[in-house]
Amino acid sequence: MIDGWTPGIGDPSVVGWVTVALYLIAAGVCASVATRAGAGGGRFWGVVAMLMFALGINKQLDLQSLFTQVLREDAVRHGWFAERRALQLAFIIVVAAVGLMLTVLLARRLRVLHRNMRLTAAGVCLVYTYVMIRMASFHHVERFIGGSILGARWNWVLEIGGITIVLIGALHARFPSVR
Repeated sequence: MIDGWTPGIGDPSVVGWVTVALYLIAAGVCASVATRAGAGGGRFWGVVAMLMFALGINKQLDLQSLFTQVLREDAVRHGWFAERRALQLAFIIVVAAVGLMLTVLLARRLRVLHRNMRLTAAGVCLVYTYVMIRMASFHHVERFIGGSILGARWNWVLEIGGITIVLIGALHARFPSVR
């Protein structure tokens, strides 16, 4: 076993289970759209369905904590643990920049596609950027996302917000007459 990580339910709270349910619902709706869409659209929705399903599994198995712990042990073993803060900050900056560039790139490339795909792509970028930054386990970031706004923790707002954006795009694509 990896020190500090054991397989199990990563977030047994009500919000944790709601988040997993939203990931799985989003995956199901995206899969439903994929089966009804044409070749290009079907691939897009199928990939998003797989990503949402994978993130739902990750949410409860806490695989990003395993990744973080493996890197931490490697840092100690190879003597660069003392520089981890600078590396974490660089990682967060790179992930945020890549997330922003990916969002801009997708917005430009998907202009020819339906707006529901653009909305969904933006939601996927938000969720994946959040998960990657969370994986860095940078204490200043942890303090921010652990904080709250109007009684809701920032990590809930960011993660559930991104999933909701994906779900809204998928629902609009699945039920185009309902607006």
